[in-house]
Amino acid sequence: MSKAEGQHATHRRGMGGRTRAAARQRRRRMLVVVLGAMAAASAGVALVAVAVARSGDERTVGAYKGALAPAVRQRDGSIAMARPGVTGPVLELYEDFQCPACLALEERQGGTLKELAAEGRAKVVYRPFQLFQQEPLMSNSRRAANAAACAPADRWMRYHDTLYTRQPEEGDVGFTNPQLIKWAGEAGITGAAFTACVRRYERIAAVDEATAHAGRAGVSATPYLALNGRKVDDDALGSADALKEAVAKAAGGAPAPAGRRVTGRASTQR
Repeated sequence: MSKAEGQHATHRRGMGGRTRAAARQRRRRMLVVVLGAMAAASAGVALVAVAVARSGDERTVGAYKGALAPAVRQRDGSIAMARPGVTGPVLELYEDFQCPACLALEERQGGTLKELAAEGRAKVVYRPFQLFQQEPLMSNSRRAANAAACAPADRWMRYHDTLYTRQPEEGDVGFTNPQLIKWAGEAGITGAAFTACVRRYERIAAVDEATAHAGRAGVSATPYLALNGRKVDDDALGSADALKEAVAKAAGGAPAPAGRRVTGRASTQR
């Protein structure tokens, strides 16, 4: 191949990569639009799409500025956020850190979930699991979920949000163990125990059990948000006001579902 031909081939590969990246970004924006459309369509109101922002290789997840409710790791490995004494209504979020639609929901409703827990209006339970079956998505998902399971409860939410800001592009290998350890440090998680847990996949059995739990709960796609064990409707999934209204209606009668008893020491994320 001549020098000119080589330069032309390199240029074509570069153009192809930029085209694919642009297409992936358009699909992520569409996911956010769909979430908004769920709430807006029936009312016929104008829809303003909130795009998932990017800066270089890092996305910007919607920030919540208020104080967080204490977080504990439950017996089944999930993370529960609730004020002391609050046992319900129970909101359960089944998520996969590799899932673009989960990133879109986090952008739109992540702050709402934190607010509901912080104000004592709900107990919010996070259930990361492995949804994807094809590579490299499956391994990306498993590594991220294992690392999240290794993280201490008092830093877990910050790490959770960090993982979404670093979500790999579709089809790319990502969430490598060195990356996961580095990003944990940025979230205030350090030490040999965490590093070993990530590198040795010490919590991968818990990831597999979380995946099995999701299957038993009827979760076939993510994001999946349940209120007192029932999947929330599209309006509540797409609208903060609708979700708050659904939680308010559920308050006052239902105890926390069996098997969801919180154990461990509550600690507030800083």
